Amino acid sequence: MKLLVTGGCGFLGSTFVRSVVATRPAMTVVVLDRLTYAGNPANLAEAGDNPRVRLVRGDIADPAAVEQAMDGVEAIVNFAAETHVDRALHDAAPFLQTNVVGTQVLLESAARHRIARFVQISTDEVYGPIEPDRLAAEDERLAPSNPYSASKAAADLLVRAYESAHGVPALIVRPSNAYGPFQYPEKLVPLMIANALAGRPLPVYGDGLHVREWVHAADVADAVLAVLERGRLGAVYNAGGGVSLANIDLVRRIVALAGASETLIRFVPDRPGHDRRYRMTSDRIATELDWRPRREFDAGLRDTVAWYAGHGAWLAAARDENYQRYYERQYGERLTDAPATTS
Repeated sequence: MKLLVTGGCGFLGSTFVRSVVATRPAMTVVVLDRLTYAGNPANLAEAGDNPRVRLVRGDIADPAAVEQAMDGVEAIVNFAAETHVDRALHDAAPFLQTNVVGTQVLLESAARHRIARFVQISTDEVYGPIEPDRLAAEDERLAPSNPYSASKAAADLLVRAYESAHGVPALIVRPSNAYGPFQYPEKLVPLMIANALAGRPLPVYGDGLHVREWVHAADVADAVLAVLERGRLGAVYNAGGGVSLANIDLVRRIVALAGASETLIRFVPDRPGHDRRYRMTSDRIATELDWRPRREFDAGLRDTVAWYAGHGAWLAAARDENYQRYYERQYGERLTDAPATTS
C-alpha cells in the first residue's frame, strides 16, 4: 500500500512514519509537509534514506501541492495541523487555513482519486472540558472551547460530510495528549524538560491543577496503524493513554527525572479559556481493534527525559531565534515576579 502521510515531519507524523518503515515492509510512504517551525526533516533521519519514503515539501491547503504528491497513493493519513493552543489564542487564522481548508483540500483529492482509506488525526480537545468522574466517548457532543480545538472539530465534521456526500472512506482517530521524543519544545512536556535541564524557570499556568490524559507517541502510531488497516469505515476511535495527571504533578515528575529543583517551578497567570480536564474512554478501539497503550507511563516519561538530555543538538536547533521570540512573548511578562513553589 502507498500512503500519503501529511505532516510527516512533525512529532506524531514522524513517529508514525518511522513505525511504518520499521514494521510494514509492504508499505511505501509519501510525506507531504510544509516544514513550518514544528516540521523538522531531522525527525525522519532514521527513515529518511529508506527508498520507501519520499519527502515532498508542500502545503495541504494548496491543491497543486497535494496533487503533486498523490500519484499512486492508496490511502491518506492526515497528521498535518497547527496544534498549539497558545499560538491559536494569538492568531487563529493559520489554524483555520491548515486545519480546516487543508483538510477540505485533502478530502477533495481523496474523493477524486477514489482512495481506499482516509484517516483523520484529531484530538481529545474537540470534546471540550470533561467533568470529574466522567469519560468522553466517541458519540460525545463536540464542544471545543478554543480556536485550535474548534478548528479540529470543524475538520472532523468536514470528514464526516465528505464521507456522506462524496463517499470518502474515512475514519477519525482522537488521541489524548501525547508525549515522547521529537516533540517541539513549545508543548508542556518538552518545554519543562528543556527548561529543567537548563536550570531555567518552569512556567505552570494558573494553579497547575488542569488535568490531562497522557499517551506515548509510539502508542498513537500503533493506534493509527490499527485504524488504517482494520478500522471500521465511518468510525471514530478514541486513543487515550489511560493515565491522568494534574499539570503540576507531571511537572514535578519531570523535575525529579531531570535532577532539577522544584524551586524552578513558577505559577504564572493562566491562559484564557484553559480547559480544566480532558479524559476519554478508549473502549471502542480496545474492543474492535485490540489496541491498548503498551508503554508504561513512568518508564515512557523517564525515557523521554533521557532522550532530550541526550539530543542536545536537536533541542538547540529547535530552540532557535524564532522559538526564543515566541517564548518571550508567551512567558516573559508572566514570569516576572511569578512565585516559586516547593510545596
